[in-house]
Amino acid sequence: MSGAASGTDSGTGPLSLMRVWWRSQPPAAFAFVMATGIVSAALTDAGVAAAGLALLWLAAAALVLLTVGLAGRLCVGRSAAVAAFRNPHSGFGYLTMVAAMNVVGAGFHGSHPAVTWTLGIISFALWLFLAYGIPLSMMLRTEMGESAIPRLLPVDGTWFLWVVSTQSLSVASATLAGGDQTKRLLSDAAVAFWGIGIMLYLTLTTLVILRLLTGGENRGGIVPTNWIFMGATAITVLAGSMILHLPAGVPVLELAAPTVGGLSYLLWAFGLWWVPLLVAFGVWRHIIRREPLKYATALWSIVFPLGMFAVATYHFGNENGMPLVALLGLWANWIAVSAWILVAAGMAAAAVAFLRRKEPVAD
Repeated sequence: MSGAASGTDSGTGPLSLMRVWWRSQPPAAFAFVMATGIVSAALTDAGVAAAGLALLWLAAAALVLLTVGLAGRLCVGRSAAVAAFRNPHSGFGYLTMVAAMNVVGAGFHGSHPAVTWTLGIISFALWLFLAYGIPLSMMLRTEMGESAIPRLLPVDGTWFLWVVSTQSLSVASATLAGGDQTKRLLSDAAVAFWGIGIMLYLTLTTLVILRLLTGGENRGGIVPTNWIFMGATAITVLAGSMILHLPAGVPVLELAAPTVGGLSYLLWAFGLWWVPLLVAFGVWRHIIRREPLKYATALWSIVFPLGMFAVATYHFGNENGMPLVALLGLWANWIAVSAWILVAAGMAAAAVAFLRRKEPVAD
């Protein structure tokens, strides 16, 4: 009888485990790819190119694996996937796929530019669908009467993935803007996406701070995804730094450079201001309230902002004549690497524990 169970979700065979994985893969699973890809860039900046390349290939492999997992989830658990899409606490998690593609694509630009182009085009199509579809589905839910009274939706840190994914397209456009034929078009696109991301960030920051200060529907207190507040500023700074170094003679650069430079520095300072506050929230949650710290996909939402802050700080300081800022970025690189190692160890331990639970019991 034990063999018959292997074909079901309650069995222990490979197909059963695959179905369990598909059903349980969260919308924000691609945060692992984002974190691994940006820590790869941090290691490269720190002069450890071999380790950076290894993590880049790991991120690429995870991108493929998680894409298969998402396709499987849509096949075996479509209703749950759609419900997550329409849930204000999880829907924006799907935008991690857009950012993950562009982080990986930017990493391969030096050696495999075709990968950057391919992932950039695919991510743009996904962004169009998700960046409009997710908020529209939430608004339609209220209009169709699923919400009893009109009210402010429960905004949280995952909503800043709207900003992160948009700025990742700015980074991709600026990365690819070196060719003569596409230089002007992609430069315009980089600045346009950067501007959209800025406006989204300012709008969401107002809503989220209001929620934090009033305690309105802040589920579970301060959670790891709130680190995306800082990550959104960091990727905006990185995109701004890349825009400031677009090819010479691009008209949009002459028009936007002063604004991009000034706002990038202000957002870098604001992102730095977030860090002590977010650390204090973590101390309050896990030391004062004594909530156990265990592995969850959301922990990659801490690693990615740390890595992005390190990379953005180093590049912004190095490319704009601010050596102290660049030095801070180099120091932050190792904090991000350490965080990646700790969370990866937690993920490995959680995977081992899961497989042990699925081992068949001897008769």
